[in-house]
Amino acid sequence: MIPENNSKQNIDRFLGFQEDYDRYRPEAPAMIIKLLTDYLSGTPSVVADIGCGTGLSTFLWKDVADNVIGIEPNPDMLGKAIDKLSRIEDPQSITFVQGYSNQLPLAVDSVDIVTCSQSFHWMDPESTLREVSRVLRTGGVFATYDCDWPLPLQQKVEERYNQLISKSEELLASLLPDAERAHKWDKEGHLSRIQASGAFSFAREIVFHNLESCDAQRYVGLALSQGGIRTVLKQDATLLDQDIADFSAAVEDHFQGRTLEVLISYRMRIGIK
Repeated sequence: MIPENNSKQNIDRFLGFQEDYDRYRPEAPAMIIKLLTDYLSGTPSVVADIGCGTGLSTFLWKDVADNVIGIEPNPDMLGKAIDKLSRIEDPQSITFVQGYSNQLPLAVDSVDIVTCSQSFHWMDPESTLREVSRVLRTGGVFATYDCDWPLPLQQKVEERYNQLISKSEELLASLLPDAERAHKWDKEGHLSRIQASGAFSFAREIVFHNLESCDAQRYVGLALSQGGIRTVLKQDATLLDQDIADFSAAVEDHFQGRTLEVLISYRMRIGIK
């Protein structure tokens, strides 16, 4: 039974593509540890990563916190995280559980840091922030962070990317009634919602960057890992053929078989209880 204020469409949006998501999406960069431990003024004992997906943002804390809990409602994404956990040495500090952002399996005042990586926009903000406040200790830190898409590369490539995203949204509007489509909250409103919740003594936005290696296959894979595109492909795998082909050709023309360093820009919104 899905708790109130959770969307089945939002959860199901990510069914079936955990492998591609995990293969192409960036892992959380080490800068996150520095930023959040500085605001915490110490090393966390307990970190909860909610909407953790395949664990790309959870394993970051493996050698930092005593106890790291990844919480994810989607069974396919959670299964991939658990599979990855079974393959690493000394995984004792990390556990993955199925759960929901507004009904966390955590005690009151028990967590030092709560994170949402690429996920807060899929959660009901009011009930989620209320639950985050419940489990955070006084002085604890909540952080939601997201990448800017597309990754900066070159005008033609980015125009093709934007055309692909726009086409997928147009198709979704015609393929599915509004009640059957996933709903996301605008990321630009994250900070104001944190501030308006009244649960935090301090809130702000932080922008930072990271460099990662990327080839044409990964750059295309990042685009195709976007939820709207995946939803269209589930409905009819042929509808975006030409748009994907045009985008892929532009990407391959830029990379010319090379592996390049690309900039990943992050926007983090934090609240301190």
